[in-house]
Amino acid sequence: MAKADKETIDAKVRAAAQTLNLTAYLERRPGQLSGGQRQRVAIGRAIVRQPSAFLFDEPLSNLDAALRGTMRLEISELHQQLKTTMIYVTHDQVEAMTMADKIVVLNAGNIEQVGSPLDLYRSPRNLFVAGFIGSPRMNFVTGEEAARHNAATIGVRPEHIRLSTTDGAWKGVVGVAEHLGSDTFLHIQVEGVGQVTARADGEFTVHHGDAVWLTPEPSKIHRFDADGNAI
Repeated sequence: MAKADKETIDAKVRAAAQTLNLTAYLERRPGQLSGGQRQRVAIGRAIVRQPSAFLFDEPLSNLDAALRGTMRLEISELHQQLKTTMIYVTHDQVEAMTMADKIVVLNAGNIEQVGSPLDLYRSPRNLFVAGFIGSPRMNFVTGEEAARHNAATIGVRPEHIRLSTTDGAWKGVVGVAEHLGSDTFLHIQVEGVGQVTARADGEFTVHHGDAVWLTPEPSKIHRFDADGNAI
């Protein structure tokens, strides 16, 4: 469309195809490409224009889980190769955490917080950011337990809860245990607290109906006021 000469076009196409590992597919038509290959072609169309910034609007949302993981790595590697600014919109906090140098968390058009992934993970500014960053999401507790910490709401991440079958700060009953191999996610009904999700080692073996005790790490408890802002 820019009416470049054929040699320039061929050189740019070859360079973009090599960057995106598409050289072997240059003779194929779009209908003969897989979903991930088509996504790479779309990125290639932008690369040949040598933009000063790439704008990605949920580029992986229509891909299956395995392909999303692959493309996430490929886009991250491409970013390192091109050294070009990339603005990437996503509702998937795993994509945000793993791909971003800086995250801007938006809520109804308002900027809630800006920072590196670990800044947002360690020091969320409010309940919205705390609930968005982290997988599984942070547990929120209100009522008497929160009042003990001089807060309207306290938050504790599943990975910051110590589990025991003998003693602890909170007693609960296991509802669902999700055994993932290296990790086990336990959904526990805790007396006076409510539903809590805890992350345990894959070897921590409990089942539906078992009693467990939970102890949040004191230094990892997040406190929020009545307006939902961090204290």
